[in-house]
Amino acid sequence: MGKIITIANQKGGVAKTTTAINLSAALGQLGKRVLLADLDPQGNASSGYGIRAVDKKKLELTSYDVIMGLARPHEAIIKTGFSNVWLLPATQELAEAEIRLLKFEQKTLQLRKALLQIKDEYDVIIVDTLPSLGVLALNTLSACDSIIVPMQCEPYSLEGVSELFATIKRIKKNVNKSLQIMGIVFTMVDTRLTVNRDVMRKIKREFPADALFSTEIPRNVKIAEAPSHGTPIAYYAPDSKGAEAYARLAKEVLKRI
Repeated sequence: MGKIITIANQKGGVAKTTTAINLSAALGQLGKRVLLADLDPQGNASSGYGIRAVDKKKLELTSYDVIMGLARPHEAIIKTGFSNVWLLPATQELAEAEIRLLKFEQKTLQLRKALLQIKDEYDVIIVDTLPSLGVLALNTLSACDSIIVPMQCEPYSLEGVSELFATIKRIKKNVNKSLQIMGIVFTMVDTRLTVNRDVMRKIKREFPADALFSTEIPRNVKIAEAPSHGTPIAYYAPDSKGAEAYARLAKEVLKRI
C-alpha cells in the first residue's frame, strides 16, 4: 500500500508547491510510482507539470470533481510526460469546494475517502495544498499518513509552523490518529545571509534532529525558472544545485517512509 504525504504550510511563499512538484519528479526518477494530487485552487502544481491555463479549460474532470464526490479519482488522473508521475490536476473551480464542502456531514474526510480508492496503485501520493487551514487544507491533513513542512529561513516562519503543528495535533487527536510529521525541510536557503543562518540555528535548537531533514533546498535560479517551462527541475536543469538537492530529499523521504 502506498504512502500519502501532504506538503503543508499555512504560510505562503515557502516553496510548498515547488517542493511538491520537484519531490514527486525526483521520486519518479528513483523508480517509484507517484501521484501528485493538486488540491490548491491556483493549480500551480498542475502548471508545473505543463498543464497550462488553456489546457486546464479542456480538462473534463479535476480534483474538484473528486473531492466533491462527482467522479472517481482514476477518472480524473492523467499521466504526465515525466517518468512514473501521474497528476490529479486542479483549476480555479476547486475554490468553490471550500464553501460547498461546509454542507457535507464529513466535510474534512472527502479527500481521504477518495484516495483510499487508489492508494494501492501508487508507491507515493504527494498532496499539494493551499496556504491556509480551511476545509480543503483540513481534508489533506485528514487524508495523509505524514506531512512534510517546507520552511523558509525567515523570522516569521517559526510562528507559522507552530500554528500548523497545533492544528496537526488536533487533527491527529480527533480525525487521523496515524498522522505523523515526517519532517521540516529548509527551502530557499542562502547561507550567506545572516538571517538565514540565525533562523536555522534557532529552529535546530527548538526541534529534535529527527524532526528536520538534513537536505536543505538552496535558493536557485533554475528552480525559479522551471515552472514557467512546465517542467520539474530534475528535467529542466538536471545538473543544477536545485535538482541535486531535490534528488537528495527524495532519497531521504524514502528512508523515512
